[in-house]
Amino acid sequence: MKASHIALCTMMVLLIAEVQVSMAVTCSPVQLSPCVSAITTSNPPSSLCCSKIREQKPCLCQYVRNPNLKKFVDSPNARRVASTCGTPFPRC
Repeated sequence: MKASHIALCTMMVLLIAEVQVSMAVTCSPVQLSPCVSAITTSNPPSSLCCSKIREQKPCLCQYVRNPNLKKFVDSPNARRVASTCGTPFPRC
């Protein structure tokens, strides 16, 4: 009986760990490519763009610190797009 409880607890820990790993975001600025037209023009963001911004939100500060990405990610239009998508831009 005790061994089955230990096995059950071990399985629960493994399942929780797997869920947390699968929920981790891979920071890839390419994921924001559906937002390019909304950021570079005054077009409204698409639903795909908004979902990608929400997905990449934990990475935005990292992108802002990258000199090659900062001019796009930290622009007023990028902030407008994030705001329109209901994803406030983080303070970095």
